[in-house]
Amino acid sequence: MHKSGFVNIVGNPNVGKSTLMNVLVGEKISIITSKAQTTRHRILGIVNTDEYQIVYSDTPGVLRPNYKLQESMLGFSQSALNDADVLLYMTDVVETIDKNEEFLQKVQRTDAPVLLLINKIDQTNQKELENMVAKWHELLPKAEIYPISALNKFNIAAIQKRILELLPDSPPYFEKDAMTDRPARFFVTEIIREKILLYYQKEIPYAVEVVVEEFKEEKDIINIRALIIVERDAQKGIIIGHQGKAIKKVGTMARKDIERFFDKKVFLEMYVKVEKDWRSRDNLLQRFGYILD
Repeated sequence: MHKSGFVNIVGNPNVGKSTLMNVLVGEKISIITSKAQTTRHRILGIVNTDEYQIVYSDTPGVLRPNYKLQESMLGFSQSALNDADVLLYMTDVVETIDKNEEFLQKVQRTDAPVLLLINKIDQTNQKELENMVAKWHELLPKAEIYPISALNKFNIAAIQKRILELLPDSPPYFEKDAMTDRPARFFVTEIIREKILLYYQKEIPYAVEVVVEEFKEEKDIINIRALIIVERDAQKGIIIGHQGKAIKKVGTMARKDIERFFDKKVFLEMYVKVEKDWRSRDNLLQRFGYILD
């Protein structure tokens, strides 16, 4: 009998959800930086064998929204509670346990089996970890608790084994050669956004959206034209940098990663455009895929 199901990863920002997703899928599907709110969309990574199909889902970190973009991000996280066959609730040894009680209450009410993953266990000791496990057991009594290190791949095999045991009998939801539900150009935007998050400071990365305007694949090369959208003129100046040095540096970093991702030579052009307060404008959020029809 064939097994198939949705395994959704939820939790607060910066606990390691994207790192775990990439380890479970075996490919870099989600971008990773040390900054909160790196993941903005709900991203699927699909693992296929003849016997099963696991559809992993990475979600934005749960936070109290300050503007419409964050409302959409919270919506993606909450939708992951509704369609999970297995829910991976991720925390770590650093964050306070009652950080987001409202979302935790929703996790408590879910009918899906919950695996509670305590990440970054290399940053604590045995006694503190045991206390943490006991507290989490009180908060989520139905959850199975696994201490892990996503970065060091500690205890990941045990989670994968348990997920397979919990997966329902079902035909596959996607084609068997599918690795994600996202088109190629989505990964181009994410790679560029990752480099912006790594290169620029403070508010700049959060005020940026990336749109791929052209993606032309030829035999030996992929030609890409990308638009970096910011909210204010001052941000445009910072992105471009003195004599265009900053955007050139980011472009080089992104191009190398895009070439690795597609295993092909890439010609990348990038431009910057101001769209005032785009993070609070419904029409632009819809265009960028944050508000679904």
